Amino acid sequence: MKTDDLIAMLATQAPPVDRRAPVRRFALAWVTGFVAALLLMVLLLGVRPDIENAMTMPTFWFRLGYASAIAAAALWVTSRLARPGVRVGGAWAVLAVPVAVGWVAMGWVLAHAAPGTHLPLILGHTWRVCPLLIATLAMPAFVAMLWAVRGMAPVRPRLAGAAVGLLSGATGTVAYCLHCPEMAPPFWSTWYLLGMLIPAALGVVVGPRALRW
Repeated sequence: MKTDDLIAMLATQAPPVDRRAPVRRFALAWVTGFVAALLLMVLLLGVRPDIENAMTMPTFWFRLGYASAIAAAALWVTSRLARPGVRVGGAWAVLAVPVAVGWVAMGWVLAHAAPGTHLPLILGHTWRVCPLLIATLAMPAFVAMLWAVRGMAPVRPRLAGAAVGLLSGATGTVAYCLHCPEMAPPFWSTWYLLGMLIPAALGVVVGPRALRW
């Protein structure tokens, strides 16, 4: 059999490619991680008792939107890094937007705060545990998204691992918002971001091994 005939025969027997498989894989991994983060938050920390009153405050939704926007942008970056030959491009700028908005909100609040209140606004009451709790809630999404990305054959595993970690951290932060009593932008624009960066740093370390294919 000639080589051309063999290639033609193999091509006709190849199953059709499911173009939606990557989307389903990512959706399954993220939803699983988010639901697990919510369950961990409820079991380990509990929903804040005044959640109904908190939901009437604009700062509650601003804080939740901050974490959700970072999660959405990180998901976009991760999905692009997971596919060989796909450029991230402007996704980096989109990822930077909610972070910058949080810092602007922090600057505005601190600029209008009374003297002597700046440090308490930044530290709040839970700054020692906040980043670690976010990183803990991020772990289910971290594992699930590593599984999803590994199946996509990423060619930059260290960078892809960092994106997975940031996405996982933001996912854990969304769940943590339902527990955390801290509402001041100087607090969450600082410590929430640090909590997201912990799993991102972990992704840099484990990415080359966990995403090997």
